[in-house]
Amino acid sequence: MKKSDLRKDLIIKKPQIDPTAFIAKGARIIGDVMIDSDSSIWYNTVARADINSIQIGQGSNVQDNSVIHLENDQGVIIGNNVTIGHNAIIHGCTIKDGALIGMGAIIMNGAIVGRGSVVGAGAVIKENMVVPDLKLVVGIPGKIVKTLPETTFHENVKWAEKYVKLARIHKNLQSKVAQ
Repeated sequence: MKKSDLRKDLIIKKPQIDPTAFIAKGARIIGDVMIDSDSSIWYNTVARADINSIQIGQGSNVQDNSVIHLENDQGVIIGNNVTIGHNAIIHGCTIKDGALIGMGAIIMNGAIVGRGSVVGAGAVIKENMVVPDLKLVVGIPGKIVKTLPETTFHENVKWAEKYVKLARIHKNLQSKVAQ
């Protein structure tokens, strides 16, 4: 691939961000990124989709200083009502609805985190690991230590809904500062 071909490809693909989404000042959204309604990308987070795509569902939040990136053959899919804690690294993986990813966690290429699952702070989900629905994963490397009750999914969704409300406040404040 010539350098000029790569540059042309990057120009064609632009982020698609729902108007209700909140993108905090200092966050960088680059390339083929789709952010659905009521989602939020917090301060100094980077979502870089220069060689594949990133999809972020409704009501999800990616908190401060996180990085989302991908592989040539593995994009990132983040479902609805997902919470991704501060300083997480999300790379070429799938995170299903209502999951909660703890602060500083790393999710590697090809991994799948199931619906309503919780990845503990600092955990590392290895390449191609499949975390079934409603599991608690902790450690380095990440190990499934517990099956969670269905109520965990609902609690995770409530946490994501809190961030929808918080994002609206920050979006309003950010627009007032810009005036």
